[in-house]
Amino acid sequence: MTDTIVGPVNGRTIVNLLKPAPAPDQALSRPREEAPESVEAVDRPDNPLADWLTVPDVPVLPAWARTPALLKANSLALGRLCWWHTRFHGIRVPKYAVKTVWLASRGFYRASTGLWPTLSAQDHSAVYKALRAQSKLKPEDVELAARLQLAHGIRTRARRWRFGAAAVGVAAATLGFYLAPPLLLTGMTGAVVTPLAYLGRGGKTQLLDHGVPPLRVDMSAQQLNDALRAAGLLKSGKGDEEGPKVACIMGPVRDGRGWAVVFDLPKGGGKTAADVLAKRTTLAAELGVDEIQVVMSRVRAAQGGNASRVSMWVADDDPYLADPTPSPLVKLDRFSVWDAVPFGQDARGNRVAVPVVWQSMFFGGLPRRGKTFTQRLLTAAGLLDPWVRHYVADFKGGQEWMQMRQVAHRLVLGAEDDAIEAFKAMLQELLSEMERRFAILRELPTSICPEGKLTPYIVEKYKMPFVFFTVDELQEAFIAIGDEKERKAVIDDMARIARRGPAAGFISNYASQRPDAESVPTKLREIITIRACTQVTDQTSSDMVLGKGKASMGADASVLSEDHKGVVVLVTGPASFATVKNDLLTTAEFNTMCAKGRAMRKDIGQLTGDAAGDIVTGAEEQGLRVPAIISDVLEVMKHSPRMYTRDLLDRLANLDEDTYGDYDAERLAKELDQAGVKRSSKQVKIDGVNGAGYQRRDVEGAVPFTG
Repeated sequence: MTDTIVGPVNGRTIVNLLKPAPAPDQALSRPREEAPESVEAVDRPDNPLADWLTVPDVPVLPAWARTPALLKANSLALGRLCWWHTRFHGIRVPKYAVKTVWLASRGFYRASTGLWPTLSAQDHSAVYKALRAQSKLKPEDVELAARLQLAHGIRTRARRWRFGAAAVGVAAATLGFYLAPPLLLTGMTGAVVTPLAYLGRGGKTQLLDHGVPPLRVDMSAQQLNDALRAAGLLKSGKGDEEGPKVACIMGPVRDGRGWAVVFDLPKGGGKTAADVLAKRTTLAAELGVDEIQVVMSRVRAAQGGNASRVSMWVADDDPYLADPTPSPLVKLDRFSVWDAVPFGQDARGNRVAVPVVWQSMFFGGLPRRGKTFTQRLLTAAGLLDPWVRHYVADFKGGQEWMQMRQVAHRLVLGAEDDAIEAFKAMLQELLSEMERRFAILRELPTSICPEGKLTPYIVEKYKMPFVFFTVDELQEAFIAIGDEKERKAVIDDMARIARRGPAAGFISNYASQRPDAESVPTKLREIITIRACTQVTDQTSSDMVLGKGKASMGADASVLSEDHKGVVVLVTGPASFATVKNDLLTTAEFNTMCAKGRAMRKDIGQLTGDAAGDIVTGAEEQGLRVPAIISDVLEVMKHSPRMYTRDLLDRLANLDEDTYGDYDAERLAKELDQAGVKRSSKQVKIDGVNGAGYQRRDVEGAVPFTG
């Protein structure tokens, strides 16, 4: 007979007892009733192992010790609790000392009053007094007089030896205290004082103060049920105790700096896990916390969940106000974009990494909330991979992306007319490169290109590096393009790159402020796979960045506050999201990584385009000093062979207002003259109109090294 274990099923392990298979000819002649059948061992009355084979389907370990993370979190919580009690009672030691002396004194008094009847032999005195009172009634009774005399003697002897024993004990104790060494004296004192203090405390007096740790957030199953009932997610019975309750699969238990619980909604209420996620703000209010402290998600079938199972974590305080973690990319010498990019950590301290291969990304949110810093994390990872080619367009035109000139194949800064034209040319170059790559991939055999996509071998063998297409402040470009037809063409081109480009190694990385239908059309936004949003004003704005309906699922960036700089709600899939505090990558560190990326590309022959022809960086690499005014003027004139002085001043102020905000034409001319600029003409002609201005070639001539 062969045993095959099938269970567990419905809380017990089922064992199939299968008879050996018959030969083919025997199977044909076998009667129908003799056909093999599966029988549950626990249902066989003649099976002596039935009870042993019934195994309850319940966890062996308690909820707080089921995973190393939970065990560590609860151990740390116990340690913090012990440390709090140590400090609480430690500062009260003087008070406890005085209180101990007082209780010991009261105990000594109680002991003395309790022992006095014994020392004074009051039991014998009572007999003596009774006999004496009787003798006064019958003075002629000789026997009574003898009994009286005997009682008096017993009372006298008892008092004598009892007081003597007490005196000897006190003297011995006094001598012992006097002669004992300090350590023993301490022990003896404790041995005497402890029982006296215990005797003196009575029934209500306590020596130690009752210390209750001030928990910021306390959580119990009853509180959870009350919160769900108040939010309308549980039906109300005649009383709270009689109403339906959730079934806690785990917890509530301590998990890190918060409480974790996994629960199932009761059947018959018509509520689902999605309903719970939509009531996040109400539940937070009922639990007495801010909604940013409540992290909820569905438990899917792959994790053993169902449509009514919810995982909830409630933080003790705001988990996103801590100092940011420095980006690990800063210390790396090299990085491969085939790996997920280190991005930050979630509320529970778990590391979050973002895969960028085959993806496109969109970042949105209010200004000055760390949107550009967040976007640069992914670009920085591409800097450390020499097999990544960068196309960058920054329509704000500030300092954040300027050092990409050392690496970027194409770099566009600003939203002026010449920059917009350069951006359009960049898009056409990208589209041509994308079609060229698809043509090559179609011709490759499946042994080399099995899925019609790039592989590490194809990248290096056929010189097809990944293309990072980074666009910051996208809405400025669409606003600057006045013609509706041209704007639509640009949107179509970017959508094509985001939709078809990933298979050819194109990784789109877009960023914008509030993306309404005009600034960033839905046609472009809806094809982006990875989205991140900093603080926005309302759920509608949040859904514009993260996707329609995401706020009701819990991915709501409107709950972030002004203090949450560098914090984003990250959506990586239809049902995958997390609120993440990004790693910190400063501008200085980013600029250093640009220089490192340039050196890596030069070593393998992948320094191309604008970066290869950047004369300022080339001079600096030769150890020659280029004045900052020369570098900045060339940067803002990047897409124009000539420029009016007034336009040049405006662009310099936009680039660095602190430095160039007070410049006028006279000061600019003086600074450029001191830097070695020899103007071939003080007038320039643009579109047939003459005006005071500069030629780019004159400024380039002041660079001490030109290649």
